[in-house]
Amino acid sequence: MKKFVVLYNAPQSAQAQMAESTPEAAQEGMKAWMEWAQRAGDGIVDMGNPLGAGKEVTAAGTSDTSTNVAGYGILQAEDADGALALLEGHPHLMMPGANIQVYEALDLPGM
Repeated sequence: MKKFVVLYNAPQSAQAQMAESTPEAAQEGMKAWMEWAQRAGDGIVDMGNPLGAGKEVTAAGTSDTSTNVAGYGILQAEDADGALALLEGHPHLMMPGANIQVYEALDLPGM
């Protein structure tokens, strides 16, 4: 099985989404995520988490990030098509402007 890193992108930070959500909406959102997790089953290695504000580190120094990464997860599947199939009907995509990026985690030679 191959592993895939999943990045959940949104036009609004996860912190802002949670702050603006009513308890009822938050509960419905969690229900949708748990239903997806049940469908994905053993394809989920790490359900992941929402992410807070980030920092970008370069040789020139540190600054606030300018990406829209709102969370992450780790999936496993035989191939990329299998990983993409696990994301069909994902609740993150119900948010306007949201997208999901999927990257295969490559093995390091000699590790």
